[in-house]
Amino acid sequence: MPTGKSTQSGFTYLYVLMLIALLGMGLAAAGTLWRTDAQRAREAELLFVGAQYRQAIRSYYELDPAQPRLPQSIDDLLEDNRRPDVVRHLRRAYRDPLTGDELVPILAPDSQGIVGVVSQATGRPFKIAGFLPEDAAFSGAASYADWRFVFTLPMPPAQQAQPSP
Repeated sequence: MPTGKSTQSGFTYLYVLMLIALLGMGLAAAGTLWRTDAQRAREAELLFVGAQYRQAIRSYYELDPAQPRLPQSIDDLLEDNRRPDVVRHLRRAYRDPLTGDELVPILAPDSQGIVGVVSQATGRPFKIAGFLPEDAAFSGAASYADWRFVFTLPMPPAQQAQPSP
C-alpha cells in the first residue's frame, strides 16, 4: 500500500545539514587565517614604527655634533626648538599597533633622556628570525615587550679602542 511518501524523504535535509557544517568549518579556517595575517601585519607595523622612533632619536642626538644630547620626551622629537627654525625628527607620535596605546619610552641608564621605545603587548610574536641587523636582538623573543627599539649611543673617542703600535 503506497502512502504517497517517497522512500528518500529526509535525505535532502541531511545533505543541507552536512553542507552547512562544511561551510562552518571552512569559515572557521578562513577566520583563523585572517587573524594570523592581521597579526603579522601589526607586527610589521610595529617594526616600522619602532624604526621610526629609533631614527628620530638618532637624528635628534646628531643634530648638534658639538653638544649631542638625547630627547627628554617624545614631544622633543615632534618639535625640536634648539635651532632658530623648528626641526621635526618624527612626523607624529605613533601608537602601538598591537595595543592601541602609546609606546613606552626607554630612559638612558644615566637618565639623560630617552634612548628608545618598547611595546606593552605581552603576546608571542610570529616573527622569530630574519630581522634587519639593527633588530637582530629580537630573534627568539618570547613576547613583543622584548622588542626594544633602542638607539645605541656611540662610544666617546676616549673610550674607543686605540690600535696597538
